[in-house]
Amino acid sequence: MNWTHVHLLLNHFPTVGMIVALSVFFCALWAKSDDLKRTSLGIFFFIALLSIPTFVTGTAAELALEKNPEVSTARVQAHETAAFLALCVMELTGGFAWFGLWQYRRLSRVPQGTILAVLATSLISFGMMTRAANMGGEIHHPEIRDEGTVAAAATAGTAEPEAPAGPQPLARVIGDGMVNLKWGWPACETIHFIGLSLLFGVVLIVDLRMLGFLKGIPYTTLHRLLPWAALGFAVNVATGMLFFIGAPPNFYVTNTWFFVKLGLVLLAGANALYFTILDEPWKLGAKEDPPFTAKVVAASGIIIWLGVIFCGQMLPFLGHSF
Repeated sequence: MNWTHVHLLLNHFPTVGMIVALSVFFCALWAKSDDLKRTSLGIFFFIALLSIPTFVTGTAAELALEKNPEVSTARVQAHETAAFLALCVMELTGGFAWFGLWQYRRLSRVPQGTILAVLATSLISFGMMTRAANMGGEIHHPEIRDEGTVAAAATAGTAEPEAPAGPQPLARVIGDGMVNLKWGWPACETIHFIGLSLLFGVVLIVDLRMLGFLKGIPYTTLHRLLPWAALGFAVNVATGMLFFIGAPPNFYVTNTWFFVKLGLVLLAGANALYFTILDEPWKLGAKEDPPFTAKVVAASGIIIWLGVIFCGQMLPFLGHSF
């Protein structure tokens, strides 16, 4: 099993998962159920997280196919562009979904504006994810391609003609532009570090409170800081993707430690939901000692983020990315 197998497994989640999330979301709107709304928002958030490794492992699949003469390079590049655009909108959907969960904890409801934002971006991302998945299927499945082209090739007794060479994938165009700018990569490194500092700073304060420190502060006060952590996370995802698409295709996907870092990021996202939506930390008042579960989640959160930072900083020395 390699990362291509992982891509084939993960690429079902953004499409099938969105069907499930949208179904629950529409049921919540019809039934006016806050519990169903929160459930659907949580599903949207997890799909947004899973979409990141889905796109990243797609590069590993592309490398595995690049020397296969039966595979159309133009189709692969078109699929990559469609997947990149779908990823951007999907991450926006996940951001709105998380913000809705955070608002519900503070307001006991999800504001109508957030509901409309999630609805609009989720429908767009579902359409774009479906299109990207269909284009990915066409790479190796002639039975789902345009019937006229395939039928004409079969009648002539030849293979389907190679599609005309298309433009370079949009992700690579953006990545090349960032790398070719004199201060592109250093600027992204600086912004990435600022985002990480903002994220880890908030995580550390919240987790230390959950471990029994800073007992004079109720959790409801610290909960106000979580959007700043989310902003830092969004900045890190954006700049991290710029690093990924700006580097050569085999730069990261041949390094196992990069995928360890990616897996830890997914665990950190799941860890964040505990502090965003559950009642247990929310009820923690000033001078109160946190429950055991909160302490475990907080300790694991610190360890996970330290692992993310370690893997990111050590990529030049662990594996062969650089």
